[in-house]
Amino acid sequence: MNIDMIRAAAGRLAGHARHTPLLCSPFLDEIAGRRILVKPECLQHTGSFKFRGGWAALSALDPAKRERGVIAFSSGNHAQGVAHAARLHGVPAVIVMPSDAPALKIANTRALGAEVVLYDRATESREAIGDRLAAERGLTLIRPYDEPQVIAGQGTCGLEIASDARLCGIEKANVLVCCGGGGLTSGVALACEADHPGLTVRPVEPQGFDDVKRSLETGTIQTNEQRIGSICDAIVTPAPGELTFPIMARLCGPGLAVSEDDCLRAMGVAFQRLKLVAEPGGAAALAAALFHGDQLSGDTVIAIITGGNVDAAMFSKALETLS
Repeated sequence: MNIDMIRAAAGRLAGHARHTPLLCSPFLDEIAGRRILVKPECLQHTGSFKFRGGWAALSALDPAKRERGVIAFSSGNHAQGVAHAARLHGVPAVIVMPSDAPALKIANTRALGAEVVLYDRATESREAIGDRLAAERGLTLIRPYDEPQVIAGQGTCGLEIASDARLCGIEKANVLVCCGGGGLTSGVALACEADHPGLTVRPVEPQGFDDVKRSLETGTIQTNEQRIGSICDAIVTPAPGELTFPIMARLCGPGLAVSEDDCLRAMGVAFQRLKLVAEPGGAAALAAALFHGDQLSGDTVIAIITGGNVDAAMFSKALETLS
């Protein structure tokens, strides 16, 4: 996994992925006590950064393998990213999703033309289901984060951050990334290392599901005992990836953990001040930027809103924090 793969992915994504901007608001700066820049990947195709990795992986496949179809497992955002990329390539997609995933994400994945296979994430292994279906049907498995071409695609987000930060005259900053298995975090870290070493990537996770934070602290991969029960479903994974963790251990600063209330408050602020719709897991980095400034350094922080696929009931809870 290297910067050349990320640059190649950027070439294949040109004209397909959106270059999301860095947004600012004096209201956010006042809350945080420093300059805050927000990269709204919630405005990316399918509502999250995952389209980048989905397209990068499919476009890199041998055409004969791609024609047979692909399979992925995901709580929703990777599902939609792969489903949309497969649809644009004109190939079938099977998506293995937890039965407790938000109904909107399941419905959207089906609407994008994918076959959805539901499973119980408390008792069943999505990896085992994915491996079995891939073998039975001759499908290519596209993993959500421990996949070189997926990491490369997510890393294109980092290339944009590095370029835009330089245009903004930013020499040093913390880059906060909502982190599950570490595909986006490691990809962005590799891109920043190459194109803007003054940017330090920091993973952000929900409290109680902070396996990456604990792994970075101990130097070994840690797992989450609890696998369900967080509203931040998009970034709840059992453990960091075998590919992603060494990259994060080498390049990232300490991890941060935020509460669900922090995420809901950040969602409310994002809507009120930036007119952005974020999902709970997608707002974790912004929550850390706004409400955990004592764990950050420097006068500038860049936070990625990684996704905006949220149902009306959950978004209403976020808006209630504004009253």
